[in-house]
Amino acid sequence: MGGRHLFLSRMLFFRLGLLLFVALIVGCASTPEIKPVVQKPQPLINYALSLQGKPYRYGEETPERGFDCSGFVKHVYGKHGVRLPRTVREMASVLPPVSKYDLRSGDLVFFNTSGRKYSHVGIFICDDKFIHAPSRRTGRVLVSSMNNGYWRKRFVGVRRPRSH
Repeated sequence: MGGRHLFLSRMLFFRLGLLLFVALIVGCASTPEIKPVVQKPQPLINYALSLQGKPYRYGEETPERGFDCSGFVKHVYGKHGVRLPRTVREMASVLPPVSKYDLRSGDLVFFNTSGRKYSHVGIFICDDKFIHAPSRRTGRVLVSSMNNGYWRKRFVGVRRPRSH
């Protein structure tokens, strides 16, 4: 009985070791996909999406005259009772940072598009999408993918206005 018990113990130990080895190899070989928390559509996001196609206008923050990136974000949040600073840099400096792994619908996503750490901002929607007023070149408010090479390379952080 002793020899059989020892054999079974060694087999169990070997199997557990093999299972642990396989789990480690599989865990190290795969990169976990970052899946932000997807929330039910919010009035803020719905309003932001309703502004798609509005013109890009540097220094502006109204649907009638157009938007630059920070003017767009300030306007959308202002319509929902949240006062934000006017510039991208001010928004980044006063709002609390959030891990990109805790990205939520309505968070502000920041990019370095001009050599300054915080030079562009948009509003995260869900999955990998955000809405923003990118530039004169695109000429309008639109939805972009954060997985697009241009935006992924320039992404610098997330901030969360306290109200959402």
